Amino acid sequence: MMMTTGRSRLAPLGALGAAQFLVVLDTSVMNVSISQLVADFQTDVTTIQRVITVYTMVMAAFLLTGGTIGDVLGRRRTFAAGLVVYGIGSLITAVAPTVGVLTLGWSIIEGLGGALVLPALAALVGGNYAAGKERTFAYGVVGALAGAGIAVGPLLGGWVTTYLSWRLVFAGEVVLVLLILVGLRWVRDAPLSGPRPRLDVVGAALSVLGVALVVLGVLQSTTWGWLRPRDPQVALLGFAPTLFVVAAGLVVLALLRSWVRYREASGRHPLFRWSLTAVPPLRAALWCLLAQNLVLLGLFFSIPLYLQVVLGLNAFETGLRLLPISATMLATALAAPRLAGLLAPRQAVRLGLGILVVAILWLLATVEPELDDAAFAGATALLGVGMGLLAAQLGNIAQSSVGEDDRGAAGGLQYTAQNLGSSLGTAFVGSVLIAALGGAASRGVEGDPRIPADLADRVGVAVSGGLDFIPVGQAEAALTRAGVPPEQTAAVVEAYAEAQLQALRAGLLAVAAIALASLVVTGALPSATPRRERPGDVAPV
Repeated sequence: MMMTTGRSRLAPLGALGAAQFLVVLDTSVMNVSISQLVADFQTDVTTIQRVITVYTMVMAAFLLTGGTIGDVLGRRRTFAAGLVVYGIGSLITAVAPTVGVLTLGWSIIEGLGGALVLPALAALVGGNYAAGKERTFAYGVVGALAGAGIAVGPLLGGWVTTYLSWRLVFAGEVVLVLLILVGLRWVRDAPLSGPRPRLDVVGAALSVLGVALVVLGVLQSTTWGWLRPRDPQVALLGFAPTLFVVAAGLVVLALLRSWVRYREASGRHPLFRWSLTAVPPLRAALWCLLAQNLVLLGLFFSIPLYLQVVLGLNAFETGLRLLPISATMLATALAAPRLAGLLAPRQAVRLGLGILVVAILWLLATVEPELDDAAFAGATALLGVGMGLLAAQLGNIAQSSVGEDDRGAAGGLQYTAQNLGSSLGTAFVGSVLIAALGGAASRGVEGDPRIPADLADRVGVAVSGGLDFIPVGQAEAALTRAGVPPEQTAAVVEAYAEAQLQALRAGLLAVAAIALASLVVTGALPSATPRRERPGDVAPV
């Protein structure tokens, strides 16, 4: 790599990191703007949640194809094209007059733009920064900015939605896209060493369909249920359609595996080389990336429930209390390269996972009817430290495990794993919370002598049909409208409030268990500290 100054070394990272932040920001902004979107478009919550689901599904489904398109057209060109597509989608979203136009602009066009941007971004980081501490630093910053986008989104979205308009977020994204395109002048391409391949159309179609079905099934599990259908009208053979849809996706992905291996064996360019999945460091990094995003999105699903539904904080107040995660995650990722001479990637990842477990258990201890701000801030700050250590390592491990020509495919696999983890995190923790909420509510009602047997039976029927997390005041109002006497209403509400806390603790325990179990796959991660840069390379400051 040629001699670089501090300014020119950081300039590509500014453009690439901003793109990562931009793509991740959208989902967290929309999640806190649901109520306003319902009002603006005169629709219901289910419709807006479906719009959010389609965005996640489109991006996840096209990531592998996006990585291959980067190999075909060139990574820098694909990155730029993806940004243009993303900017067009943001502009349409900002002026959308109907839910249909919102779905077109945000869910479909922005999702497709993100699927082109992210794999090319991963390859360009590797192509612009030398192996060792410099590349670890770059991937750490990009990974930390992804987490920062998730954490800052509720704060930014909550403030803009509350005091201005959610549309301004997407108008601002158009401006940011233009600035990133200007910054591309400092980003070098990461070309293939051999001839550019042709797109494997059959493989692309199978990957899109297979991943879309898996992600759709997982995301809809909270609406459909896993086994018992939450809505009898969508039952299939008496069961929820979730497992049928996921199974269909897995069958299509099995066909993709056979097709890709056939293309590879016959000497034709496949969508990606299946043999990449047999590279131990890459495979371990993909599993850890999936687990990291499962934990992160699981936490960002359960923590806002506690802050907003249980404690009654608004979106802006919730975002403020999530800021420690962003701050410490970014700071840790920036500082992590200085530890590279002391900690091998395997040790750093294990330390990060261990810190996550401790932080989640600490956070669990703060789940009480009254918020201990100091303890909560300490726990969330520690969460950011653990996430920062992972962010500083996993992207670099994934990209450094393959050669230059496979970086686009590795980027597609990397971000597909992350999106699957995000989808699984929300669905998994949501399922745990709902199941724990129902069980705790049933036990609380049945064991309270203030609640007569007939009312306990009625509550039991409601629980069997599936409970949702709603504010205690809303539950109290529903019981009052149903004619339940005040003293019995108070008893049921008390049991429901305690059940909410128990369910949140169960969800956090489940997330901690995932982080702990992830240690099993870390044995395949690199055990040697990164090599020093070659003469002429400049270590990050």
